[in-house]
Amino acid sequence: MFEADDQTLESRGARITTREIQQQPDLWEETLAIYDERRRDIEAFLDDAKAMGDGRRCRVVFTGAGTSEYVGNTLVPYLRRKGDNDSFVFLSLASTDIVAAPEDYLRPDDATLLVSFARSGNSPESLAAVERAGQVCNNICYLNITCAPEGRLAVESEGREDALTILIPRANDQGFAMTGSFSCMELLAALVFDASSREEKGEWVATAARLGRQVVAREHEVSALLADDFNRITYLGSGSLGALTKEAQLKILELTHGLVSTSYDSSMGYRHGPKSFVDERTLVFVFVSNDPYTRQYDVDILEEIAADGIARHVVAVQQEADLMYGGESITFGDTLLPEAYLALPFVMVAQTVSLNTSVKVDNTPDTPSPSGTVNRVVKGVTIHPYRA
Repeated sequence: MFEADDQTLESRGARITTREIQQQPDLWEETLAIYDERRRDIEAFLDDAKAMGDGRRCRVVFTGAGTSEYVGNTLVPYLRRKGDNDSFVFLSLASTDIVAAPEDYLRPDDATLLVSFARSGNSPESLAAVERAGQVCNNICYLNITCAPEGRLAVESEGREDALTILIPRANDQGFAMTGSFSCMELLAALVFDASSREEKGEWVATAARLGRQVVAREHEVSALLADDFNRITYLGSGSLGALTKEAQLKILELTHGLVSTSYDSSMGYRHGPKSFVDERTLVFVFVSNDPYTRQYDVDILEEIAADGIARHVVAVQQEADLMYGGESITFGDTLLPEAYLALPFVMVAQTVSLNTSVKVDNTPDTPSPSGTVNRVVKGVTIHPYRA
């Protein structure tokens, strides 16, 4: 798909999505530049958020709906190890949960930094989550990471002293499925909250971009895995990469319009019932951690499922390290990346699987919902009045 010309892609209804997946390594480098440009504003804003805690840790609540929620899910395990945990408590909550039951998830007396992820910033839940959080929390500020300068989330936050908005406009995907918007928002938030040095962050982004370009160049490896007869795909992983599996499986669900069944789980959790999903027409992909301890569990489940002899393919998505899965794999060399940055090329692999699978089942990736009942920006949501 990446080597096809625009006319061919247009005929398959795949031009927009293909190019948006393909351009991500460039966008990651641009996202680092955006971070550098706004770094002073970000650091001042975080200092103010820390001060809100008055000696107690401020709760950083990552929020969004669907793919935007999965940004926070992917980040939190990494930040609990590598973020400023003396000043912040990191957690991820769906904006849909905050809106539907705000007092179940937010506490009035907790100093709270609400980090909203939004491609367009126009979904009803994005806006209502900000409103409900403000109604419940007595001490709150807002960081908006969004891709649409004209979106309501960005526009309505303009000029507010308690809010900071960081825009990634080139990541405002025009296709149905979020691809570059997911990876760029995940990266930007990692850069903001990762306590590692700027030099380390720059090296990790450069490495991730190199690996992302390898994904494009090695699309034939993905295509070969999809050549056989299959109708199920499952994704597994651990830690942040375990959280990433939810986004990976959603891309299959969205782009095939449910014509290919999907599941996801943690590498260890899969044995506890969900492994029943695997049959002779199932592809299993495991995102392998670069943490030496955690990696053992990812390799264990790969070897176990392969030994069962049931699945059509059992595939490791991994970097070269001391412990490797010896079966089918998409393996990358280069410097070993920490998981928040490794998630970038790994999600590109999953997006490439989804794109090619969508075409395989004769769907159109740019407009995958023929009924129109699922939309690029959610419609038909009633936001009910709330009184705290």
